[in-house]
Formats: sequence, C-alpha cells, structure tokens
Amino acid sequence: MQLNYKTLGSGQALIILHGLFGSLDNWMTLAKKWSDTYQVFLIDQRNHGQSPHTEDFDYKLMAKDLELFVAEHQIEQPIILGHSMGGKTAMEFAMHNQNNLKKLIVVDIAPVAYEVSHYGIIDALNAVDLDRISSRKEADEVLSQNIKEMGVRQFLLKNLYWKEKGRLAWRFNLEVLEKEIIPISDWDISVGEYEGPTMFIKGENSAYILPQYASEIQDKFPNYELEVVSEAGHWVHAEQPILFYELVSNFMKD
Repeated sequence: MQLNYKTLGSGQALIILHGLFGSLDNWMTLAKKWSDTYQVFLIDQRNHGQSPHTEDFDYKLMAKDLELFVAEHQIEQPIILGHSMGGKTAMEFAMHNQNNLKKLIVVDIAPVAYEVSHYGIIDALNAVDLDRISSRKEADEVLSQNIKEMGVRQFLLKNLYWKEKGRLAWRFNLEVLEKEIIPISDWDISVGEYEGPTMFIKGENSAYILPQYASEIQDKFPNYELEVVSEAGHWVHAEQPILFYELVSNFMKD
C-alpha cells in the first residue's frame, strides 16, 4: 500500500504516526521543529488522511504498511513516535523489527486491550449529514450537540475536505473505523518483546496508561521509561506542546 506522507529536514530518521481519526497534519508544527535536526517522516495510516481506504484494518496490517514504507524509502534505524492508535502500530512494528529500530516513543497508550470509548464520537460523526452540510461551521454546529469540547471538534473537523464542488467528505474511512472499532480497541499486542530504548509518555489526566499496566509494559519493553506530563490529557502533544517537545527531544539525543 502506498501511504500518503510528507518529509521534512535531513539527518537521523524520525517517523511519526498519528492516532485514531487523525492525520499527519496534526503533527506538522512539532515536525517542523524537529526537522532542524532530524529527517521527519509524517505518515497517514490506512483509512486516514490521504492514504488509501480499505476494508481491511488492524494493527498487523498497519505495522506491515509501516514495514513496507521503511523498506521502500530505505530508512535505516529510524526513531518511531506513535500516539494512541499510532503508538500501537509502532509497538506492533517493534515486535518484528528489532534490528531496524533505534528508539521507540509511545504516547499515551499501553500494550493492553481497552474497552471501546469512541462510540460517542462515532455517533456524533454519523449525525453529520454530508449531503446537507455545506460548511465546516454547519458541521461544527451538529457535532457540538454531542461533543462539547471545542478542541475535540476542531481535531475532527480538520478531516473535512471538499470532495467536489459543493460536497464535503471525511478524510477518514468512517464506515470501516466504526465496523472495526472493537477489534482495534481490543488489541493487546502480538507475542514478542522489543529490547531497545523505549519511552512511554502519559498525560497526567489520562487513563490510558494506568499503574496496573506496568507489568505488561515491562514484559514487552524491558528497557523502557515512563514520563508523565502534568496538566495534560490524552492529546499530550497538543495540550502541552513545549513540555512534550523537550521531553521527546531529550530522549532522542544519542
């Protein structure tokens, strides 16, 4: 699969993977800063952004997509950073690519199964009738009936684009994401471990990395460290960008 991507800068390769309902554009501001030192690859995962839409959607496939991307672009020893869904893709990749991964950064997700927590967002998105909506403002008005947080709505609305004159569409494949939301949430991790340097980053106010997950993380990533970013939730990089940038930059240094 030919994934949509953008690359900035030169030097040590840094690959960034967005989360569910996201796209590479969510990471552009930080990528520009890191591009002063690194060659940054921003990737749209399948069924997101401008990458192809498919009926098949799981972490093994997304990790294989990443593996093929790394081979196609002849990337050696990349640092990989993944947020949420992207973090699980990165962890799955690490299990099978021990020898071609320099460091791993997993943002606010653990190698465990979760209960589905996105039904509310899916319902809100389905309530937006794209045959009747003619502007992002109108879409926001519909979303606001079910999603009160402006930041979450703005994050989702970045995925709206003009498919043709007078017709808006979502960049992500909402039908498939809804169909596969349970297995995507249930995934815990395939057999194996990654012994390379790994950093898990938790938002202080997020419940995605809990103390009881420490043994699962240790089993799969024995050379890991955990950093907690204060006054941040699940979207750590958006809520505390300066602290997040410094934390990641310090870890990436040799």
